[in-house]
Amino acid sequence: MALNGRFSITQWDEDTLSEKSEGIKVSHASIKQMYSGDMSGESSVEFLMSYQSQMTAKFTGFETFVGVINGMRGTITFQHNGKFENGVASSNFVSIEETATGELSGFTFRGSFQSGESGNADYTIEVVEG
Repeated sequence: MALNGRFSITQWDEDTLSEKSEGIKVSHASIKQMYSGDMSGESSVEFLMSYQSQMTAKFTGFETFVGVINGMRGTITFQHNGKFENGVASSNFVSIEETATGELSGFTFRGSFQSGESGNADYTIEVVEG
């Protein structure tokens, strides 16, 4: 069963770690997000990003979510593998089961998101075991 909703970025702090010509750089971003829909709560995200140009990047990182997923309350960490192209950020992510607490313990979640406008993104997530 697919669970859906939206998150909003409430804070974005990005620091350049190294930079070359024409927008090629590596940076680190610390992000805060608020979730609504079948996931409700907040998260902290740490991304490492590799920009191939000002408009293209690949990113990886970890997101710690605190809240409720499909009626189950707890915390869990997601590992992301994403990209930014043509103004749209998207990522596939999977939970790290050993990090789950509360009612989320014992479940594995897999999902994806695609950004929209104004720091909002739509997500889909599903329980893959439990």
